[in-house]
Amino acid sequence: METALTIIVRSTEIDVNGHVNNAKYLEYLEWGREEWYEQAKLTYEAFGAMGIQTVTVNININYKKECKQGDMLRITCVPEKKGRSSYVLKQEIYNQRDELCADALVTCVTMDSLARKSREMPEELGSLFGG
Repeated sequence: METALTIIVRSTEIDVNGHVNNAKYLEYLEWGREEWYEQAKLTYEAFGAMGIQTVTVNININYKKECKQGDMLRITCVPEKKGRSSYVLKQEIYNQRDELCADALVTCVTMDSLARKSREMPEELGSLFGG
């Protein structure tokens, strides 16, 4: 399942170089992941009922093209691969000209809410990764 979230770059997201600050890209990716979870019906409440939380343990991001105030960005998210308790989401950010501005591989781990340790991924999440 692939999702896409569209946002507009605001003035508060611009740094002294006149483009989006690098840290904001990470926030955009987070918004895109939240959209993916929501569309998959994997809300905080759903994870709570399963007794899990998810935590981001690694983000590998490539900055390709600068984004500026007023740009309309599309943030995509698609499942890339899964392990026993970890999984990788592939994310991309495109501008209104459909130019790739950034791409990232985001590794997350499913964690037992009470034990605060990794645990096997529930089927509801794992099934989104296919085979």
